[in-house]
Amino acid sequence: MTALLEFKQKMKNFYGQYEMYFHPLLKFILGLVYFVWLNQNMGYMEQLDNIFVVLILALICSILPSGVMVFAGYVLMVGHCYALGIEVAGFMLVLILFMMLLFLRFSSGRNIVLIFTPLSFALHVPALLPIGSGLLSSVISAFPAGCGVIIYYFISFLKANAQALQNPDLQIVDRLTLMADGMVGNREMWITIIAFIVVILLVNLIRTRSFDYAWRIAIVAGGLTYVLIMLGGGYYFGVQIDMVALIIYTVVTVLIGIVLEFFVFGGDYTRTERLEYEDDEYYYYVKAVPKSSVSTSERSIKKISGSPQREERRSEEGVVSFSEPIFQGEERPRRPKKRKAETAAPVIGNDDMDDIDFEKKLEESLRDL
Repeated sequence: MTALLEFKQKMKNFYGQYEMYFHPLLKFILGLVYFVWLNQNMGYMEQLDNIFVVLILALICSILPSGVMVFAGYVLMVGHCYALGIEVAGFMLVLILFMMLLFLRFSSGRNIVLIFTPLSFALHVPALLPIGSGLLSSVISAFPAGCGVIIYYFISFLKANAQALQNPDLQIVDRLTLMADGMVGNREMWITIIAFIVVILLVNLIRTRSFDYAWRIAIVAGGLTYVLIMLGGGYYFGVQIDMVALIIYTVVTVLIGIVLEFFVFGGDYTRTERLEYEDDEYYYYVKAVPKSSVSTSERSIKKISGSPQREERRSEEGVVSFSEPIFQGEERPRRPKKRKAETAAPVIGNDDMDDIDFEKKLEESLRDL
């Protein structure tokens, strides 16, 4: 467990250090995957089904707000639908405007969920979208999630009925009727929309409660609710649903949700504190759950060479010596100066002693006295 906490802390520190580079990169990858998925499932217009067009759109969306990615996806959808027929493009445009006016205008800051919805179906983990939205977002994300389900099933309908819609003998009214019946009469779509909305509301409701392990209980409850709604709705409306695949992918979704809870929340309920405060008007009862964290050890390597560098010499000169005065005003004690060596007396040899007249010197000394 300690190793996982250290890995989590290092990941957070690394992402926080290079966030200005990671954020555009992640948006670029998301836009690239989303636009590639649209071209693979639609791809009716050859001019838009081009990797260079996808790369340019993803690059533009990486430096602009996330709402631009949603509108770029709308443009691709309408363009591909126009290749099937102007009636199909008009129906798609009306459907998008209908969702924007009635639902998406209330969740402008969370419309990125609409992009993740078809991708969750493509990865065969559709339950991950409502569980993740309930954990990381608010109940408002139910609007773009439901709209994303509608877009996914409409794209699937166009993919299955592309040849019929391109039939020149089919009248305009017949095409519109075919598309309207394909949307309204798709019971699996309506069951999925209900399941997404209920799971988002339930997960967000449980996640925001104050009891212990609220996140994990919300994840498990969301997975069970999704399975029950899909199986119950399929049985009631006569929709064939693969129960084994549904259960397996929901279990995988629950496991992914627990991993997401570890990296995003990671509360340590063993150290929970309950505090009480009061002021002149209110009493405050606070439950504090500390985050699971561990101190990471940092290693520093110091290079030692034989000859000290200039910076090391300067640092050594700044070391305090006890022989120096502590205060600046105090004078340094003077050391006694060495006396100069006295000049030695001249050495008189034996030959010079014979030339000296001692009697004469004695008489001169007596006269002086």
